[in-house]
Order: sequence, then structure tokens, then C-alpha cells
Amino acid sequence: MGTPDFAVPSLKALIDSKYNVVGVVCQPDRPSGRGRKLTSPPVKILAEAESIPVLQPEKIRTDEFLDEIKFYNPDLICVTAYGKIIPPNILEHPKYGCVNVHASLLPKYRGAAPINWAIINGEKNTGITTMLMDEGMDTGDILLKKEIEIGEDDTSIELSEKLSAIGALLLIETIEKSQNDEIRPLKQKDSEATYAPIIKKEVGKIDWNKSADAIRDLIRGTQPWPGAFTSYNGKNLKIFRTSINNLRGDPGKILVSDGGKLVIGTGQNSLDISELQIEGGKRLKVTDFLRGNNLETGTTLI
Repeated sequence: MGTPDFAVPSLKALIDSKYNVVGVVCQPDRPSGRGRKLTSPPVKILAEAESIPVLQPEKIRTDEFLDEIKFYNPDLICVTAYGKIIPPNILEHPKYGCVNVHASLLPKYRGAAPINWAIINGEKNTGITTMLMDEGMDTGDILLKKEIEIGEDDTSIELSEKLSAIGALLLIETIEKSQNDEIRPLKQKDSEATYAPIIKKEVGKIDWNKSADAIRDLIRGTQPWPGAFTSYNGKNLKIFRTSINNLRGDPGKILVSDGGKLVIGTGQNSLDISELQIEGGKRLKVTDFLRGNNLETGTTLI
């Protein structure tokens, strides 16, 4: 059970393993892009290419869907970024339960957006946890963990790619070690839990009173959506790539805007902007952006 790109390596690893994938469950096709063309989830595309049956229920808390699961009679259900909370009657059906691949070091960052929030909050490390699923939100017993460093320039996109590959390997290792009775499930300490709720558009609004480091983390952690944004002369301005600058100035004030450099003041230090996009324009390197856009020094972004 999985839907987006993040889940594809897990499915591929299962297909390439000694285990028999009897079916795949993913969310329904959705309109996508400017043309709003109906688009299949990445997991469905892989499953169909491998001639694996695909189920795409709008609702999973139904007798009809339970009957479909019973038809396939799985020994184990593997869940990676499926996108819906799985009800007890599904969790309890497989002989060996449901194993989830979660992109954090549980119990930290339970919830829908652990990769984004780990970066936004300035974490230096994160990882993958496999767990036995229960009715709670990422509260099940821990099976295995794999920790990695978050790269200084990693965005959510790049970190997601790294973690999805690790998750696929850890999923297979989890199944094999469970079969050989080499894993003892470990209960999570709820007192140590933190949460990673779904990212909403307003999360991307830049508060220039925060430190340059905190704003840079926000910029990295809100990609690809909603992106980190501010306002210049009434137009939305998205910022994609930055580095820390030691220049000091008022928060949000444009300190430098010439010679191919754009530097913005923050609550602590400043940000050297290297990639950005003005409303109605294209995403550009700062040198190209400044050729066609006059951002006046001394103006304050809001």
C-alpha cells in the first residue's frame, strides 16, 4: 500500500525480492498539472508495468474493500506513504500484520510530513523507521531504524530521495529478520514523541525577523510545495536557494541588489539569495533574475 514517488523503491524492492507481491493498493488517479489531466500515482505505474493487480478505492473503511483484501489473502501488508489511515479490520487481517516504512526516527516526527519538518526545525539527523502498525498515528512498535545525516544543502526533495532508497532496503531487511525471529518489537516512548502535521500553504510564509539559519531551513523544508515566499511591491516572491551572509541589516531589507548579488537582512545575519522566482515569472538564478527585475536596495520585503 503506497502512492507517491517515495513509495516506488519499496515496491520495486519487494518485486525484486523472493516475496510474491499479490496486489498493490494506492490512491485514485487525480488531476495534475496545468491541463488538470488525470494522472496515475507513481506506484500504480510501476505495478501495472509488472502486471500486478492494482486497487484504488476512494474509501477503505468499507466492507467492499475488506472483501477485496480478503480475496488476495496477504500474509503481510507493507505500507509506504499510502496517504490514508488504515482501519483496524485491515490492520488485523494479514497473518503477520502490517509493516510501515516511516521517514523519521520514531517517536520523533509522527505524522504526514516528517521530512519537511525535520529540515524546517533544523535537525542534523533523521532516518527511516519500520514499525508494526496499530490504530494510532505512527504509534506502533518499532522494528528497525536507520539513521542518516541531513546534508547542509538538502531540500525536502533531495532528502526524500535518499530516505526512500534507504526505506526500501530496510523494509526487505525487516521482513527477512522478522521471518528469522531476529527482531524484538520495541514499544515507543510516547513521552518522547514529536509531530509532523501536513504542510499548509501558510507554513511557507517567511518571517524575516527569524535568524538567517531558520529562514534557510524553511526554504529547504517547504520544497516542492508550498515553497518559501515573501512579498515585493505587492508581488509574490519565492526563494529556492540561499547561503548565509554575515552582513547585518534590518529584517527583510534588501541590503545588496547589484553585481549579480541579492542579500536580504534577517533577525540574525543575512541571506545571500541564489535562486528565486517572481510572481508570473520563471524560476531563475539570481544573476539572470536581476537582469530583468529591479529590486531596489533599501526596500523591505514583507
